[in-house]
Amino acid sequence: MQHTELFLSLAEIAGVFVGFGTLIAVRSAGVSGRIEVGYTRGMVSFGVLTAVAALAPVTLSLYDLAEHQVWALSSAVVLVGLVVFVAAQARTAEYRANLAAGIEATRARSRSRWPAVFDTVASVSYMIAVVLAPIVIVLGVAPELETALYFTVVVLILLGAAWLLLEIVFSQRLPESA
Repeated sequence: MQHTELFLSLAEIAGVFVGFGTLIAVRSAGVSGRIEVGYTRGMVSFGVLTAVAALAPVTLSLYDLAEHQVWALSSAVVLVGLVVFVAAQARTAEYRANLAAGIEATRARSRSRWPAVFDTVASVSYMIAVVLAPIVIVLGVAPELETALYFTVVVLILLGAAWLLLEIVFSQRLPESA
């Protein structure tokens, strides 16, 4: 496979996000807020999925499979990983509480709904791209674009982890004064 170094570099970057998530999770003995816990879990999940997605084609290419088979199997791994991580995240109390709080905050901001609309459109567009591209690869609809589509999916998942890290940073509370 000609893009092995590129995928290995993406896996290394994903490892950094997993490391950051671990550091955030254990950095203090105090209880973290539900928002921070939810974002940290998401960031670590996306980091792990990025590493798995980046290493899948590198590993599968060693088995002398046809190029389409490598991309299709790797895409199937990504789709299964997405389902597992989203289902696991959705089962947590923090996710449900954050979702309910987000819906309530949107209702409370009746003056301007544009930020919420933009956030929803961006999130739905992101998820469609991350899910649709692997499906296109598995179905073999655009064989000449499979490498580019797969690389794009891996980068989008990595960018999802980066976005969640930004969310963690911007959701930090100031320490309470003594």
